[in-house]
Order: sequence, then C-alpha cells, then structure tokens
Amino acid sequence: MKKLLLLTTMLNTLLFSQELKITADSFKADEKKGISIFRGNVKIHKKNDDLNASVVTIYTNEKKEPTKFVAVGNVSFIVETKESAIYSGIAGKVIYIPSKKEYYFYDNVHLKQLNEKKEIQGDEVILNTNDGKAYAKGLEKKPVIMIFDIADEE
Repeated sequence: MKKLLLLTTMLNTLLFSQELKITADSFKADEKKGISIFRGNVKIHKKNDDLNASVVTIYTNEKKEPTKFVAVGNVSFIVETKESAIYSGIAGKVIYIPSKKEYYFYDNVHLKQLNEKKEIQGDEVILNTNDGKAYAKGLEKKPVIMIFDIADEE
C-alpha cells in the first residue's frame, strides 16, 4: 500500500516556501548525512512542476535546506520556467540544483517545450528555469536532435 509522505519543516521551507509534496512507497532518511531517499512510484509536485521516478534522493545542508535532488529510473517530468515556458519529457536520470534553478537531464533525454512546439533529444540536456536557456550534448555516435515548427512561406 502506498504511503503518503509529507515532509515536515525540513522540506516545507523548500524553494522559497512553496509547498513541496512527495509521495512514495517508502522513505528513509539520515539526518546526520543530510540525505533523504524516496523509493517506489515517487511523485514530487511543487507549484506547476512535477517529477516522477523510481528513486529520488534529496541532499540537504546543515540548515536542512535542499541542495540537490537526484531522480533515477523511469523519470518523467513537467517543468515551468520563470517566463512560463512549459517543458515535459523523459530521461534516465535528472538532477535538480535549487540554488541555480537548473535541471540536468541525462541518458536518452527527450524534452519538449509544449507552448512553442520545440523538442530536444540528446544524452545530456541542461535547462535553467530562471532564463529558460537549454543546452544539449549528444553521444559520440548519436547527435543532438532539435525539432521545431517553421511556418512555410508561399
């Protein structure tokens, strides 16, 4: 049976006091090391952002503020930038650094910008939600693929 896990003060003050809701099948924490691990059907929701994965590890500093989120296994996501660009996609691994407001997507990344009909496919994609800039790298034998609509002129 799924357990609903709402974190107390450690994560309630996360990301400018916006509510962060995490659900998972299990939860384990080591307060001394500043590590919280959520396993099984992990779902994280904050404002307009959603992240789903098999396992999510959250690292915190001495003030119990999150410094890094690492999601692995069947990762899917919806992310909104400061300028209201909405991205959805999948990846093998996602790292989020709250202080930089940057997402690092790895391993067979497929990122779609929904409101602009743009797509990026690659092995490594970085998205900064403050300025909306994205950077991508392909593998040695697989290039980055960018797909977008262009209006035809007749």
